[in-house]
Amino acid sequence: MASFKSVFANLSVFQFLTFLRRGVFYSFMINYLFTLMQTVTSTAFLGTLDMVASALGQNLLWGRICDRVKVRAKLIIVGETIAAFSYMIVFLIHRSLIDAGSTFTAGLAIIFGLSILEFFWSMSDVGWAALLTDVTTTETRGRVIGTMNFIASLGRMVGILFAGSLYEKGEGFRNGTIFYIVTALLFVGVAIMLFLLRRVKGRSTTPYEVTSEVKETEGKSTKENEKAYKWLLASLVIIVLGAASINQIILLFIKLPAGANASDYEMSLILSSWTIGGMIASLGFGRLTDKIGRNRVMLLGLGLAIMTPLLYGVASNYAVMALIYGMNGVSFWTIQTVGFVLAGDLIPKNRRGRLLSRYNTVMALSWGPAGILIGGPLADIQVRSLGLPPHAAYINAFYASALMVAGGAILFALKVARAQRRGSA
Repeated sequence: MASFKSVFANLSVFQFLTFLRRGVFYSFMINYLFTLMQTVTSTAFLGTLDMVASALGQNLLWGRICDRVKVRAKLIIVGETIAAFSYMIVFLIHRSLIDAGSTFTAGLAIIFGLSILEFFWSMSDVGWAALLTDVTTTETRGRVIGTMNFIASLGRMVGILFAGSLYEKGEGFRNGTIFYIVTALLFVGVAIMLFLLRRVKGRSTTPYEVTSEVKETEGKSTKENEKAYKWLLASLVIIVLGAASINQIILLFIKLPAGANASDYEMSLILSSWTIGGMIASLGFGRLTDKIGRNRVMLLGLGLAIMTPLLYGVASNYAVMALIYGMNGVSFWTIQTVGFVLAGDLIPKNRRGRLLSRYNTVMALSWGPAGILIGGPLADIQVRSLGLPPHAAYINAFYASALMVAGGAILFALKVARAQRRGSA
């Protein structure tokens, strides 16, 4: 038991540092790219190409390696090390282009550089997802995943608060300060995983696995589980695309004079409210998932995901926006927690690497494809072709987001929740 607690403690610290880094780096990256490239659609290429590279890496290579060799921790270590060196290379290239006066090309250098890095870094994502599934059972998965997501939200919030003071209207990226901090955090994470690997050396290839794990397919056939998993992924595709289509737009809306008109510091507070909402959802709803069922909690999160975009337009100041955006954080982390728990319940043990890669790919749609395919073009067309002011265009995009999430929620209710109720009847 002491060994399990030690492993969990190391994983918790690693999770905190991972999301601290993401909060520091990505909170203002969209705004920085917009200052370099001047279009919403262009900024969305960052997450889009990252997602494509990650999907290719996980599904073609790393997921299969993870299942065959059972090297969860080693995949994380190698992936984080590659990322640390790559961040500095990306910074140096982008800075040289800025010095040469090519700001748009400098933005492209960041986008393509991080995308190439993501192909290799995705090995860490596969290892992490498989490792978390290994250490949990169907009875404890909701609580453990919820706790890890709470830690992730806490790390992200701290990172966002730091980002607000580090950004300095783009200077934090331009002079390399943010890149240096992120690189240091990656190396600390590598050290933590190396320490964890040494502690479990000599034990089985999956030393973290709980030996009392019950059958995840109990009461269902493998065929039924596979069908349920496919419908889960299908509904999540629609939900994630809908919810994430406005990820870039909301960051611009927050700063828009006709929108929330927030300063850099106020924007940090708004983004932090989203994270605080996520912390509450992860800690409370993770446990609730184990008690009252996955589907009920998921539908609650989906309801909030539909409602909150409809309310963004009524935010007259940053305080109101913080409240609404905090509710959206509750919805996202509820969906994130329950979705992963459902995937862990349905996926057979010997295919965790490959099938969790598919789940990771679906959730990675929030990185940018939704923005470049839906949100970005919808906003740009309204502003540039139809002549609408940005405020009206962004609000229309929020309405479209709510409609898409509603469609995904209906599919989930009909094909996943209803099927599971029938199977347990």
